[in-house]
Amino acid sequence: MSQTAEGTAPQGPAGDDSQTRRDFLTLATVTVGAAGAGLAVWPLIDTWNPAADTLALSSVELDIKAIEPGQRITVKWRGKPVFVDRRTPERIKQARADDGAKMPDPQADKDRVKKAEWLVLVGICTHLGCVPLGQKTGQPRGDYGGWFCPCHGSHYDVSGRIRKGPAPNNLEVPEYSFLNETTLRIG
Repeated sequence: MSQTAEGTAPQGPAGDDSQTRRDFLTLATVTVGAAGAGLAVWPLIDTWNPAADTLALSSVELDIKAIEPGQRITVKWRGKPVFVDRRTPERIKQARADDGAKMPDPQADKDRVKKAEWLVLVGICTHLGCVPLGQKTGQPRGDYGGWFCPCHGSHYDVSGRIRKGPAPNNLEVPEYSFLNETTLRIG
């Protein structure tokens, strides 16, 4: 074989073959490395998925036929207390009468309920995450007959709307639906 002026051998059929082989080996190595990295990282990514017990709590079904008018109960959903209030006609009337009152987070009562008789709220104060009082008979219910957070003095009305105190927002209304006349699904 003769050398070119710069001292390298001319590329012939054997040179093209080695280049093709080198490209294949490089591509195969990168592919296997990427697959290995993906398999190594997958367990870490999989830990970000919710645990099975959390998924099981993603919704709660509640039999509401035993709840009397005027009674408030608390259920646990996603690790949070949820207040279920079977409102009396008087409480519904009071909530609707207060729709026009001055509030930090104005919202009409009809926009907070699916059926006027039933009020469903996440029982966590929107100020610092305390659980307001007012679920049990004899507990203080604040200046507006709803709930009272004694930690910092937030007062919520009978529709769970913030009326006085440092809380910036109304008590949250979770996603819920009525499966039938006696079953409530939260979540």
